[in-house]
Amino acid sequence: MNAIAIKHNGEIIDLQTASELGFEGEQILLDNSPDSLEVLRHSTAHLMAQAIKSLYPDAKFFVGPNVKEGFYYDFKTSSEIGEGDLKTIEKEMLSLAKKKYPIEKYEISMDEAKEKFKNDHLKLFVMQRIPSSTVSIYKQGDFEDLCRGPHLPNIGLIRYFKLTKIAGAYLGGDSKNEMLTRIYGIAFADKESLKAYLDQMAEAEKRDHRKLGAEMKMFTFREEVGAGFPIWLPAGGRLRARLESLLFKAHRKRGYEPVRGPEMLRSDLWKTSGHYQNYGENMYFTNIDEIEFGVKPMNCVGHIKIYEDELHSYRDLPIKYFEYGVVHRHEMTGALHGLFRVREFTQDDAHIFCRADQIEEQIIEVVDFVDKIMSTFEFNYKMMLSTRPQKAVGSDEVWEVSTQALKNAMDKNSLVYEIDEGGGAFYGPKIDIKITDAIGREWQCGTIQLDFNLPDRFKLEYNDESNDKIQPVMIHRAILGSFERFIGILTEHYAGEFPMFIAPTQVAIVPIASTHNDYAKELSDKLIDLGADSEIYSKNDSLNKRIRTAEKTRVPMLVVIGDEEVESRTVAIRDRRTREQYNLSESEFLSLIQTKINEVNF
Repeated sequence: MNAIAIKHNGEIIDLQTASELGFEGEQILLDNSPDSLEVLRHSTAHLMAQAIKSLYPDAKFFVGPNVKEGFYYDFKTSSEIGEGDLKTIEKEMLSLAKKKYPIEKYEISMDEAKEKFKNDHLKLFVMQRIPSSTVSIYKQGDFEDLCRGPHLPNIGLIRYFKLTKIAGAYLGGDSKNEMLTRIYGIAFADKESLKAYLDQMAEAEKRDHRKLGAEMKMFTFREEVGAGFPIWLPAGGRLRARLESLLFKAHRKRGYEPVRGPEMLRSDLWKTSGHYQNYGENMYFTNIDEIEFGVKPMNCVGHIKIYEDELHSYRDLPIKYFEYGVVHRHEMTGALHGLFRVREFTQDDAHIFCRADQIEEQIIEVVDFVDKIMSTFEFNYKMMLSTRPQKAVGSDEVWEVSTQALKNAMDKNSLVYEIDEGGGAFYGPKIDIKITDAIGREWQCGTIQLDFNLPDRFKLEYNDESNDKIQPVMIHRAILGSFERFIGILTEHYAGEFPMFIAPTQVAIVPIASTHNDYAKELSDKLIDLGADSEIYSKNDSLNKRIRTAEKTRVPMLVVIGDEEVESRTVAIRDRRTREQYNLSESEFLSLIQTKINEVNF
């Protein structure tokens, strides 16, 4: 297998550039490695653009980058393009690929480029973003575009791809600008990998939490309420309450104290913390009595103020606060996605104030907490150690100390982790928890962040053995990440078939006739006393329709009540999980439910 590019000093370079500059490096082969896919998918984006230009000659192109799952291209044409046109574009791409046009690079000055593309306002917009006095252009056949590359040697190497969806996108991501068409796609080096991906996507579509959430009446979004603001319906509210209750007990057992900070704080505090300068574009602000307030995007500043409420001794530490904190963050409308990306969400947030010599034990305790929760939900997970980002507060020395402290805690306890360069929070390095769901998708959930900077900026202190003032270390920690996102992930992980202990409804009770309603209500009340939720399906519909309606909610257990059950104080059970039908006495049934809902503790 021949190389498609090389890696020189950590940078991927196409073969033409490497040859011209005399660069040597590690060969990148056409396989499914990250480096190879970066080159392949970027080249496939250009092949897609070439096909679009062939089919729609007036098309003008903006940008076509790689993204986490494939690539996209933003463009404009006078033709109406819909989902049904994607197969036509794919067919044209395959036809062009058979011609095996070489992909060639050349450079011109910025002035030459502006003259060359003077009638293309999208290209002129792109050039406004290029600081260089020269630009590079990649050409294949009769198609060319501004691009930094790198690209494959020729388009004949592109064979296994799929265009996945079409959407609208504002020029430059700014809602004040014109709307462009965006087409997404995916590409792999071999047919088997493409098929596996498409099978996974088909399964993911069946599990889409937005569809299941609507079917199970868990949550909804309403345009008149506002994009990105979920409304929790009774079934979703019950599921959340169960998750919150389990976590509350787990936190208390581990020494965390429940607290609550305000949802708005004066902007002066956000300036002190650095959020105003480094995170302000993601925040909402308002004025009260001519004083600016910031709606909290995180809970840390509120918890700092709680820590400051009294003096602390070294004997008091660690001090652990936790809060189900409602936060608001400004997200672009195009980025919103069900419960996964919203503008209001609730974090299972906690902050640990500790001594430097307690860092390791606290980090390990949190990791153990993470492991308990993730294994309960049958998630595999990995940990990423994320280092200083470009926008950050604090000195290099402080960042080095805090990053090394995290590494030491992980290494000393033989915990496996990967490095995510530049992925830290602006105030400190962190360990991110990435989980893998039932169909192999990876999700970012919890985080453990080590912070020397905020304690310094707020001048936090405690008294040591000599009564000297010492600055504590602050650990920011969320395990689920947010209830919204985690419930969305759980819904897709279980395909709506939640385990009994957190199911929105544990039991559906279906009385055959109205004469059986009293016993149904009696059972429902006894279930509530056990901490279980039930729903009685007693509407004036046929028995079969009521059973089908109950089953659509994916309730774990369905109970049918008729004359015999009322007379003998029994229940006829249909167990959705085991696909079994059986009868139990009332006491046996209640005991079974109590066992099932109490079988999990974090």
